[in-house]
Amino acid sequence: MCDPKGRAFSDILDVYLSRRSLLKATWLTVGTALLGAPGRSPRSAVPMRDIADDFSFHELRHGVDESLHVSPGYEVQVLIRWGDPVLAGAAPFDPAHPEAEHQARQFGYNNDFIAYFPLPKGSLNPRHGLLCVNHEFTSEELMFPRWSTGASAQAKRDRANTEMAAHGASIIEVRRVAEAWHIVADSPYARRITAHETGMRIGGPLAAHPRMKTQDDPSGTWVIGTINDCAGGATPWGTYLMAEENFDQYFSGSLRGHPEARNYTRYGVPKQSYLWGESDPRWHINREPLEANRFGWIVEVDPFRRDSVPVKRTALGRFKHEGAKCVINADGCVVVYMGDDEAFEYLYRFVSRDRFEKSAPGSNQDLLDRGTLWVARFSEDGALQWLPLRWGELGLTKEQGFETQADVLLETRRAADIVGATPMDRPEGVDVNPRSHCVFLSLTNNSKRLVAQTDSANPRAHNRWGHIIELRPPGGDHAAQHYRWDIVVRCGDPAQYPTAASWHPETSREGWFSCPDTLAVDHAGRLWIATDQGAEWPAASGTADGLWGLCAEGSLRGKGKMFLRAPVGAEVCGPCFTPDDETLFLSIQHPGADGTEHYPGFAKTSTFEQPATRWPDFMPGRPPRPAVVAITRAGGGRIGV
Repeated sequence: MCDPKGRAFSDILDVYLSRRSLLKATWLTVGTALLGAPGRSPRSAVPMRDIADDFSFHELRHGVDESLHVSPGYEVQVLIRWGDPVLAGAAPFDPAHPEAEHQARQFGYNNDFIAYFPLPKGSLNPRHGLLCVNHEFTSEELMFPRWSTGASAQAKRDRANTEMAAHGASIIEVRRVAEAWHIVADSPYARRITAHETGMRIGGPLAAHPRMKTQDDPSGTWVIGTINDCAGGATPWGTYLMAEENFDQYFSGSLRGHPEARNYTRYGVPKQSYLWGESDPRWHINREPLEANRFGWIVEVDPFRRDSVPVKRTALGRFKHEGAKCVINADGCVVVYMGDDEAFEYLYRFVSRDRFEKSAPGSNQDLLDRGTLWVARFSEDGALQWLPLRWGELGLTKEQGFETQADVLLETRRAADIVGATPMDRPEGVDVNPRSHCVFLSLTNNSKRLVAQTDSANPRAHNRWGHIIELRPPGGDHAAQHYRWDIVVRCGDPAQYPTAASWHPETSREGWFSCPDTLAVDHAGRLWIATDQGAEWPAASGTADGLWGLCAEGSLRGKGKMFLRAPVGAEVCGPCFTPDDETLFLSIQHPGADGTEHYPGFAKTSTFEQPATRWPDFMPGRPPRPAVVAITRAGGGRIGV
């Protein structure tokens, strides 16, 4: 929370511990600092306020095993899993014989972001609504039997098509009846969005641009599919934003003599993690040189109309999008905060040109097509400056290869390099406290950062633990050019001196975490953190990923508390609360996938035939299944209180 006196927990830390002394004495934690550093006066201690711990649930313990664990007194319902029916007539789940035609009607793989839209539209109904769920990527070794064995060309095509069908999104109608959540069968809202079938319009400055035109789409206005949709957002006018992240992984080919070489190299294209290019020419840059330009955008979907055409909103820039948090500013403009999830990349915001019209919903339809994209520069003194990415300004000129504003947006990363934005430690989740207007940013990790590359906003070299930053717009003005910022917590185990972790001293041995990813502020203004350590969990924490409550205001600022722990190898994503905060929807992604070589008693790569866990079914011969869970309090009541 923004303290009215401008004081924050990390400000107090800095009174005791300069950045130079932190580098010289990385063993010092916040708890030590508050007890008093040598030669410093205790007068700078945090002014304590008599406020209760907002998170009164019983805390879990660190650990790692095959199951999902939640705080005692809470119930977990597996709502929908990979392969469950979404559309009418969907085939039963048959993991031994995957088919693209079946997968296109079933719940996709590796569910991530979740948005809840109450029904009827515009209401605050906490018991009946639509869930919009992203499907980020596929874990082939767990999804397909006999993955490592050879396959014919036809088998490879079939597998690629099934993977494409498992990407995208699922929209389902849900209703809470007798304290349990149910999926409404044959709902008129039910929809699957996929990478290989769903047509999408290209909107904004890149529509019909020459660098967007392909053999299949000479107009440059239409694209099939969306890929690697990680986090996302919801707009005030009732649409759903999908954020395309690691699009580089899907393209094959060579950059030798390629006209887009500089552009593609900056984004890592082609990474060739998938072999779709072997069977579909549009995923091969030598056969279809411009197709990769058509991915890496924010996609807007109307979940209330199954026949609506999704739109790629190019005014919001092209990069590896991690989320799209929308805010209506006091002047009526729409502000969208977005992170670029890669080491040394940037934090962005989009400010619309036009104002949101609540009384005229139709006028908001293309609000995200016109406005200014900005990138953040963090200063050592706690100031933040937003730099406009506008053609003709700050070096974004023809001399730098930008012919128009469309080129600036297509090559957003290079534009941000030129204007001098601050390279961050993997900017991921962004959320806003609606009461204080403070903006929270998670920086997941960056083990590549050297000592010489540290700065006040990224203070640790070889940062494998991550940290969380709070941004303070002046007077709650999200369109202002200058903010203030500070660090809420430096993550990692405070008992391990190399981490230089900083937590509130009342944080228990279970309350610290590493690698913050998705953030969620519930309707009471409390901050929740989901973690993603990936395959590095043995070194980052030695414990599974999970969900924590984090006190972000008052005398307990910086105190973490563990609420949920995921199965081994899984990531927790997409925390989403119903309007009454009595249900928490969560995505449990890629169970059994990450770092299982270091899982005691298993110690090998997890596969379809031999997975590290069979969560959530725990049936012999059945692989683990990414799933959405609904968490409620036994006997009813708000989550976490």
